[in-house]
Amino acid sequence: GGFGTTGQRCTAASRVVVHERVYEAFLEQFVARAKGLTVGDGLDPNTQMGPLVSQGQLDTVMQYVEIGRSEGARLMCGGRRPSGAMYANGFFHEPTIFADVAPSMRIAQEEIFGPVVSVVPCRSFDEAVAIGNGVQYGLSASIYTQDINRAFAAMRDMYTGIFYVNAPTIGAEVHLPFGGTKATGNGHREAGVAALDVFSEWKSVYVDFSGRLQRAQIDTADL
Repeated sequence: GGFGTTGQRCTAASRVVVHERVYEAFLEQFVARAKGLTVGDGLDPNTQMGPLVSQGQLDTVMQYVEIGRSEGARLMCGGRRPSGAMYANGFFHEPTIFADVAPSMRIAQEEIFGPVVSVVPCRSFDEAVAIGNGVQYGLSASIYTQDINRAFAAMRDMYTGIFYVNAPTIGAEVHLPFGGTKATGNGHREAGVAALDVFSEWKSVYVDFSGRLQRAQIDTADL
């Protein structure tokens, strides 16, 4: 979910919180997969990650890369524009991963909307939840686990409008109620049946078709 649509999606996973027990092993595999992504023309079916939408967004991404460096995060891959003639006419940026990111760093707190993922270490499930909730936004989150108890605890404790189990943070937006918490959205839900509530008003209607005068509902004399 971090590099799909080049990270330009409100539900893109810009933070990955990993337990310290598997942190380095996860990081090694994650970086290898990111380096293997094919960056190119979005109309080419072989492309796995296309360009950013504009020069302005490319500049923003590059600024955040420099912010990550200055904050002391460890740049594992990417962090620059790809070289080559095919990338000359487009706003391309390499898939970028920062490791050893502290939850308070700007790259872990602010929205980048680009192919930049921060990998944050944690020591426990509770700390992972606290890190996940420790931002002003609350749109989408996910957990990867084989422990059903942990899965349900995360569903309960993560303060987001959308939550996934063993799936990326994107994909359910079309057919399910879509919206976030905290500074994300306006409190309403779009898409799915909830869209009817956003764009309409509820009205309660009572129709008496008996043709005769009825007693009030609170009159229980005949009961």
